[in-house]
Amino acid sequence: MEPNDYMQSHASLDAVFHALADETRRAILSRLADGEASVKEIAEPFEISQPAISRHLKVLERAGLIERNIDRQRRPARLKAERMLAAVDWLVEFRPMWGTSFSRLDDLLVQMKQN
Repeated sequence: MEPNDYMQSHASLDAVFHALADETRRAILSRLADGEASVKEIAEPFEISQPAISRHLKVLERAGLIERNIDRQRRPARLKAERMLAAVDWLVEFRPMWGTSFSRLDDLLVQMKQN
């Protein structure tokens, strides 16, 4: 991968991880997994204002995790889970390390039981 391509793809990945780093935004994504919703509908379970929810939606939209369409007076938000695949793909690169770490932990536990 060319350095410029790497930086561009990681900038996109950075935006996804930044969006996912906030618990309110993760909760919003979970809500949108059930179907599209308006800002008012999204804001209902939270103890924060609708403008604060709108700011969270903008972060999610910039990261490409949601899309919003104008539907008369509403601007319903809809989940775009495809962008999360980039984060999953990046994390999967580390899977071999997880297996090694768990194997070492298993070995340690066996040794502890023997002592």
